[in-house]
Amino acid sequence: MSENIKLELKLDKLESLELYAKLLNKDINSMLDEALEQYFISEQEKLTAKEQNATNLSYDEFWDGVDI
Repeated sequence: MSENIKLELKLDKLESLELYAKLLNKDINSMLDEALEQYFISEQEKLTAKEQNATNLSYDEFWDGVDI
């Protein structure tokens, strides 16, 4: 990936990252990677649920009011 991305973190988030990195004995990059992975999974589940709800009509509900 040749595109540069500028990340800006609020001071409280940066302090929390540093604190948890010490407490958990983890690298900050690993923690961010794990957090993003959880975020992507959560958002994918929401999108999937939204798609299922959008197409969750019965046959009669779908064709109700349609004149053929």
